[in-house]
Amino acid sequence: MEPVAKEKFFIVIRGKSRKGFCRGGIGRIEGELQNGELMALLFCGNGNNGHTKTRGIVKREDTYPLTRHQAQLLLFVSSTSKRLELLCNPQLFSAICGISHEDLVVVKHRSGHVPGLVKNLMQIGRNDSQQELYMLGFEVEILDADHNIPAKKAIPPPLFSAADIVQVVPSQSVPLGVQWKEGQHQRPVNRINSLPRSKAVNKPESCPPVPLEVGSLVEVQSNSGVTVYGVIRWTGSLEGKTGEWAGIELDYDIKGCSDGTYGGKRFFTCSGNKALFLPKTKCSPDARFGSSAESVDFRTEKQTVPDFEESEDHAAPLTETEALSVLVGKMKGIQGHINSCYLDATLFSLFCSSLVLDRLFQRPLDIEPPTTCTLRKIINRLRRQGFVPAESVMSFRKQLGCDSFSTEEKDPEEFMTVLFQKVLCIEPLLKLRGETYQDTYTFQIFLEKEQMGPMPTVQQLLDTSCLSNDLKFDTTPSCLLIQTPRFGSKYRMFSHIIPSVELDITDLLYNCPRECFLCGCLAEFECLQYVSPRTKQVHTHPTRQSHSPKPLLVSTTVPTDAPLPRHTMQLFAVLCIQTSHYVSFVNCGSDSKSWIFFDSMADRCGNDQSGYNIPEIRACPELGDFLSKSEEELACTDLSQEPELVRRLLCDSYMLFYQSPVKAPPLLLQQQQQLSP
Repeated sequence: MEPVAKEKFFIVIRGKSRKGFCRGGIGRIEGELQNGELMALLFCGNGNNGHTKTRGIVKREDTYPLTRHQAQLLLFVSSTSKRLELLCNPQLFSAICGISHEDLVVVKHRSGHVPGLVKNLMQIGRNDSQQELYMLGFEVEILDADHNIPAKKAIPPPLFSAADIVQVVPSQSVPLGVQWKEGQHQRPVNRINSLPRSKAVNKPESCPPVPLEVGSLVEVQSNSGVTVYGVIRWTGSLEGKTGEWAGIELDYDIKGCSDGTYGGKRFFTCSGNKALFLPKTKCSPDARFGSSAESVDFRTEKQTVPDFEESEDHAAPLTETEALSVLVGKMKGIQGHINSCYLDATLFSLFCSSLVLDRLFQRPLDIEPPTTCTLRKIINRLRRQGFVPAESVMSFRKQLGCDSFSTEEKDPEEFMTVLFQKVLCIEPLLKLRGETYQDTYTFQIFLEKEQMGPMPTVQQLLDTSCLSNDLKFDTTPSCLLIQTPRFGSKYRMFSHIIPSVELDITDLLYNCPRECFLCGCLAEFECLQYVSPRTKQVHTHPTRQSHSPKPLLVSTTVPTDAPLPRHTMQLFAVLCIQTSHYVSFVNCGSDSKSWIFFDSMADRCGNDQSGYNIPEIRACPELGDFLSKSEEELACTDLSQEPELVRRLLCDSYMLFYQSPVKAPPLLLQQQQQLSP
């Protein structure tokens, strides 16, 4: 065995348990065997002061390196699965490793997520021998609902592990002068006086005013002097109030705040106790992301995300309840990086909650191409953990066969062609009949603007496009991806498009049995002007000389007087574009209000060189409320008064995703099989 000159720590990230080591275990390398495996010491976790427990052997490829400080922080996390979850969020873990005295943090507490001020870094143990690995925790002073330090403080303050911290705000962002008394802790812990005090950031003497609008990151100082942070979700006037007001979604819960309602009226939607309404003049640009962003020192090098493996089993799509609990929040969804929003939003729309493409993952793993395996890991990670880091997606982008996929902005349909054709290896989703046969993965709407009203539905757009271009679906599609009539990020034919929650494609299927619109019996002819009349006689009237009826090839087994089934498809996602940035709306359940909104680059921490994007998923029940309205109600709706996300969907829809709710009706399948060439 070759000894190790410098102490090296690690965490086991994959592989089966062997000789004392399992996933999430923390150890120190003692030497390397001739076969490349590592001889190491395994450290036990919370409750035993971090003393060494046993020796074992582990494969190097099953480990991920840690600094001593990182190992000590993770060792105090008793759950091995939570250690791995924290490691898979490198931005948060880096911030936790660099916490300073007086940093404001948000921690998991018995009353939920609460703000607190870091008092000390605590060493759990009776001595600081370098031969032992002692655990490290944080002594945090909990703030009350108004962000004041309580008059009756807990002595000693509660101790938290790294996994208990959900957000870190650097100390230069917290008002100076917050002080506390020293106190003795009753547990066997030692204070480590190495928490540096961050220097206050000198703000420029004069700054040009920054316009604040929906989407702006802002800070608000409470009456007690503590600053809270959030993003503007709504601006406008409130009944009984003067001036312009803003609705802010805060970074963490505050007792007394709402979920986006004010005075009984909903202005936007967020988690409970996070919506704050106040005059817009009380808001200031978030100093953490302005000129002071470069001064934030995390003091630890950003960790790359390990090739984390949970299970080779394919994760099922999230149910409505799972989606709302696993996905909603910041650092959720797929993390954007270098023009990836087109890909992030497309993958999230296709695979978050839909079953339509899951059958493609039933192939044996040993015959899957590498890109498919990488995609499977991304989907599993999204569905199991609710977060996919940018590093994982970048690995997938580099495997797509063209360097531009990892650097340049693309159209979603271009990515979809590569995804379906080269990654999933499936035939085109649509087979169209017209003057010639066409095989395609997406359906582009083509029509003249004069053919439609000012605010058409997707059903109207699809019907008109197919009929005016003499197109039919040769077979019933399992998935229908419809591109709206817009080109690029600038030109759009209609200012608003109403998504049809249910799409009826019965009249667009080739030789599908249909009812006569006059008598309700089995139709024998069809034409552009009168869809599905029973006989040709209706077209002989002098005023209908321009009609061009065509016979329907109706199977003799289809009853002429029985009710005929209609074939419908259900909307499950909408891809939107605004100023070259793609986002998506996804329906993650059967309830009309189970819509969520995803933005892979909703926020950013740090500057362009060393920062990172913060993806976010928000619950969007107001969209379900709007889409549930009847045509009569929609006709008299003032769209300018609708919530911000509803307006965004109506104005910016780029592609709509539909799926068949169940298998095609037996009668329809029988008819298509008999008439197929």
